[in-house]
Amino acid sequence: MYEGRRTLRRLPDDWQERPYELFDVVPQGRVIGAEIRGVDLARPLTAALREELNRALLEWKVLFFRGARITSEQQRAFALNWGELETNPLLARGSADDVVRFDKGGSATPTFENVWHADVTFRERPALGAVLQLHEVPPVGGDTMWADMAAAYDNLPDTIKARIDGARAVHDFIPGFARFYGPDRLAPLQDRFPPVTHPVVRTHPETGRRMLFVNTSFTTHIVGMDREESDRLLGHLVRQAHVPEYQVRFHWQAGDVAFWDNRATQHYAVDDYAPHRRVAERVAIAGDLPY
Repeated sequence: MYEGRRTLRRLPDDWQERPYELFDVVPQGRVIGAEIRGVDLARPLTAALREELNRALLEWKVLFFRGARITSEQQRAFALNWGELETNPLLARGSADDVVRFDKGGSATPTFENVWHADVTFRERPALGAVLQLHEVPPVGGDTMWADMAAAYDNLPDTIKARIDGARAVHDFIPGFARFYGPDRLAPLQDRFPPVTHPVVRTHPETGRRMLFVNTSFTTHIVGMDREESDRLLGHLVRQAHVPEYQVRFHWQAGDVAFWDNRATQHYAVDDYAPHRRVAERVAIAGDLPY
């Protein structure tokens, strides 16, 4: 981490920006985050609208839809425009097998918050993205933050980039979930989710941007390095998500929806709202093999 001005590129250098014709885009951050106005998520998407929303997702990494107030079925139908939906046996089920429900606060045990991460990187093919709707929000707090991991990579010193170019890291679900579940819950899933390796620097399959692809929750070590060297380097890399210039912070209202690119971002649910309740449902879109 260092002081001084950072390089803040929102788009690849050769990207051709075009105006949006089917909705309005209101930027929420310098490199990441935009509110989309003029789209009814309860209605099926036309091919043209889907294409334009996908372009907005690639350009802004996380899209916000205020006051959408869609049903779980409408949420699933929207996400299915980007691919098959994942199931996750480690999280509470919502209205369908591929809907996850987060019911936090009150007397519930705090879980899965207060850590920067990308979702399910312990899978061979981590999620492409996710669609989250807040159904109940606390009177104060409960924001979510996202970080642009291409901006994080851009600002690494050349010496660090040289060390991680071509490197691979191991991802495992056990460290992320062992804080909340005992061995009896985790052991049966180890055959289904064995440790996997992914590039430390991932290439986005649609934009070509290079992005840091390691996170605190699931990345355990860099292949070929001794533990001390790996821990020291990983510690430096995962802290890049903490830089405010790479972030956007969203203050929820009931019925709001966020749609993010899990390939390009990490996120952090802020647990600052106890003893109040926060209820959300999420669907995740199956992804591809990182390279």
